[in-house]
Amino acid sequence: MSEENTREISQFKKAALVLVAMGVQNAAQIMKNLTDREAEKLSVEMAGLKNIPAETLGSVIEEYYQLMIANQYIVQGGLEYAKKVLESAWGHKKADEIIKKVETATEISAFYLLQTVDDKQLLNFLQNEHSQTSALILANLKPAQAASILSELPEENQSEIAYRLATMEKTSPELVEDVESVLREQVGSVFGGYLSKTGGAETVAEILNSTSRSAEKNILRKIQERDEYLANEIKDLMFLFEDIIIISDSAIQSIIKEVDSKTLATALKAASKELKEKFYSNMTDRASEMLKEELQYLGPVRLSDVEAAQKQILDVIHQLEDSGDIIISKSEDEEIIE
Repeated sequence: MSEENTREISQFKKAALVLVAMGVQNAAQIMKNLTDREAEKLSVEMAGLKNIPAETLGSVIEEYYQLMIANQYIVQGGLEYAKKVLESAWGHKKADEIIKKVETATEISAFYLLQTVDDKQLLNFLQNEHSQTSALILANLKPAQAASILSELPEENQSEIAYRLATMEKTSPELVEDVESVLREQVGSVFGGYLSKTGGAETVAEILNSTSRSAEKNILRKIQERDEYLANEIKDLMFLFEDIIIISDSAIQSIIKEVDSKTLATALKAASKELKEKFYSNMTDRASEMLKEELQYLGPVRLSDVEAAQKQILDVIHQLEDSGDIIISKSEDEEIIE
């Protein structure tokens, strides 16, 4: 079958052909990483495959190989680099066709290609951009990359961008088009898809978990001044109840002093064995035994009650941290001086 005729085959049917060619075990591994909708569509396509000519299968596999090679080069050095390498291998016309196929078949987005742009180049670009534009771009980066860039921006910009990121609703297509237009001109990449993420408290929490301590404190303080509820929501997402296991014994002892035994027992009801032991080991033998008994006699507890008790303890942790009574290290690499 000619290349012109393979264009008439849908992308899902092409994917189904490639999966069949891979064999059952390899195809099964790929299917595990798909959404239910994608897996369902591919299953229907595979079930309908009958009497496929070897020529057609060969053309589809060749196209798949070309897309994979192109994607690999894009990840390594960006779109322009990929074009140059493909041109040296297959010539200008063929390289252009493959790049266009990549854009169509994989729906390359700004989110995907932004991660191939040098952080310094992106930082320079964001220095002069509106906070809403910067928030949209950071929302579409990996948390570690976004954290690195956010930490380098001026302090007065950090909290404004983080606030807009945390309160970002679904982005309007008009804004996306404007941002992509500027990116094409300033960054020099061609974007064929859409900026996909929409931000929110969870995105900000992920980014702040990787920022410098000073940037985190500055951003949270400024957001708290504007919206205390939002700041607390971000804090809760940054530090989860099970994360208590990573903090020091002295901090655990400070927490125990501030929380009544019933609240602690309720919060630990659904906790891991390791976390329970963390609390037991920081209590007197008598207090530890009393807590174990209270847990034993609690009986069935509503999940909402457990979550409320855990939230109460997290609030205590935030208060103790804000007052400087305890220090929470966000990573094993962060050195704490007692």
